[in-house]
Amino acid sequence: MTDPLVKTSKFLSLVLRHAPETIGLSLDANGWAEVDQLLAQAASHGKAITRTQLDAVVANDSKTRYAFSMDGLRIRANQGHSLAAVDIGLPPAMPPAVLYHGTASRFVDAIREQGLRPGSRNHVHLSATEDTAVNVGSRHGKPVVLSIDTAAMLGQGHVFYVSANGVWLTDAVPAAFITFS
Repeated sequence: MTDPLVKTSKFLSLVLRHAPETIGLSLDANGWAEVDQLLAQAASHGKAITRTQLDAVVANDSKTRYAFSMDGLRIRANQGHSLAAVDIGLPPAMPPAVLYHGTASRFVDAIREQGLRPGSRNHVHLSATEDTAVNVGSRHGKPVVLSIDTAAMLGQGHVFYVSANGVWLTDAVPAAFITFS
């Protein structure tokens, strides 16, 4: 994405995942916002976005963070919400036997003690490939890839979901299910 689209994507992340109230935007229980309302509220708060720009961000985002409704009238973030009131309505899904989590080396001691917690988000994010986990971990410092025994977690009753962009989600990952590399 070009620099203006990156700025727009970051703005969308703020208002669709974390703080819609900063521009007076309303999200429904599943995180959907009316596109017309988003564009109007953004403009009234000094962040003018055209529908063409919005379409370009959704189409070109390398992580497929956002999605339009089938009729194109609503938009939402695919995952990553910190808003407790948002349930993106994903059905439980059967993950592969192992998933991965990328983190920075400075967080490993805390993860050994507490496992993976969602922090300010609604879910822990996991990836299907080690490469993706390395990329995620690299954003936070020296990357460490953790292997998650999802088969054992399923056996203990943990539930997994997969977002529209392929990110695996779960409520938490106890340390007993994590292999540290």
